[in-house]
Amino acid sequence: MTRFDLAVVLKIENKAHLCPWTEKNFLDCLNAEYTCRVAKNNDEIIGFSVLTMAAEEAHLLNICVDPDYQNMGIGQLLLSDAIVQLQQKNTSMFFLEVRPSNQKAINLYLKNGFNEIGKRINYYPTKKGREDAIIYARSFNLESSVGHSEPLGRS
Repeated sequence: MTRFDLAVVLKIENKAHLCPWTEKNFLDCLNAEYTCRVAKNNDEIIGFSVLTMAAEEAHLLNICVDPDYQNMGIGQLLLSDAIVQLQQKNTSMFFLEVRPSNQKAINLYLKNGFNEIGKRINYYPTKKGREDAIIYARSFNLESSVGHSEPLGRS
């Protein structure tokens, strides 16, 4: 992902989420040199992921697929790409948060070796207040890769 991708990334983010990230959120991640990737169908951006790494730990900050392309394996592709990257960098733990109401994402994370480790109370904004987050983690020391894939091309 580059600054040139932001218009499309923001369009997808706004289309997919009730409380989307802002352009500043994405710019902050790019400026901090977080790992920001896009998934493309031909030359069209259809999804993206943002993760940060420090020491031997990683945190998935955002993963999103254009609603028109959901249920086609794009989320799995993005997550597998992140897993491959982290394994290549000898990361030991991978963390993420997810809304309890997002059962499709929960199923994806469980399928890829994540386990629930806690909750963050009132973490996510909603139109009518706040929603908790479930914290998931995956250890790379104890298990092998699930959903093997080749890394996405960086763009």
